[in-house]
Amino acid sequence: MQGCPDDANKRDRNAEGRYACRMLPCIRLWTGTDSQSHFETGHIALAAGAHGDLASGGLAVTTVSFEETGRGGALDWHTAPARQLVITLSGTLDFQTRSQQHFTLKPGVVLLAEDTAGGGHSWRLVDSEPWRRVYVVLARGTEVPFTAEAAA
Repeated sequence: MQGCPDDANKRDRNAEGRYACRMLPCIRLWTGTDSQSHFETGHIALAAGAHGDLASGGLAVTTVSFEETGRGGALDWHTAPARQLVITLSGTLDFQTRSQQHFTLKPGVVLLAEDTAGGGHSWRLVDSEPWRRVYVVLARGTEVPFTAEAAA
């Protein structure tokens, strides 16, 4: 992710109690006006928390669930069942849209899945790990502090 180094979760040694980066990598997947899924990379903005850490603030959610897909797993074309955050705990995936756009999802990158209609997306595991993840279904109207990367 641009602006956020690979070691963004490490503490900044020059600033006691502060992290080196004030963002959490995120990929937003949504349905465009063409009824097809599209994606953009960016981050979830974080601000100073109560204990010297960084936090996003609370988000209203309806359910949280856990799921595991064994190594080698894949899922053909589908849409997100609800507007949700997908937090990957293990496994590296190749996601694809019907327009042949690809992105990689791995631990440490949050997926904001908003493509609840249209052509959908597919995914396949590309490493030897199972895909362990947390689904966080967002309450209607919940705003996620997602900021897209500037176009290159």
